[in-house]
Amino acid sequence: MTTRIPVTIEGNLTGDPEHGASESGNEYARFTVAVNDRRLNETTNRWEDAGTVFHRVVVFNQQSRHVADSLKKGDAVLVAGDLRFGTYIDKETGQSRETRDIVADNVGASLKFVSVDLARAPKANGPAADISATGPVATPAWNAGATVAR
Repeated sequence: MTTRIPVTIEGNLTGDPEHGASESGNEYARFTVAVNDRRLNETTNRWEDAGTVFHRVVVFNQQSRHVADSLKKGDAVLVAGDLRFGTYIDKETGQSRETRDIVADNVGASLKFVSVDLARAPKANGPAADISATGPVATPAWNAGATVAR
């Protein structure tokens, strides 16, 4: 029996998502999210970075294509999914190692500091239905000509 640990994180992509397919044909996208912890320094009354935690994330099927097509290194994202733990044997040392990954149910661009444009597909029963349409796709603001002030 596995333990299901639901998590939601907010952070920035450390690189472009890697998109691929398993031997059985299941599509996936893998990426890493850097989550910065900020704390108020009560002495200086200023916000300071208190450390960064890196989370490896994997998402499957149709959403993996949307992630690979829509998100790039540095984009702010929200990820909701389950934390999964695993083990493997290190090929160089022969020692057992532990892994921690988030298997994402939902991945989205964070709208905290930027805006995005969505391209919506028509409904399947509408007159302009396109059977090849895959659903809404978010276009990051950097790709839509918007600027971000940080």
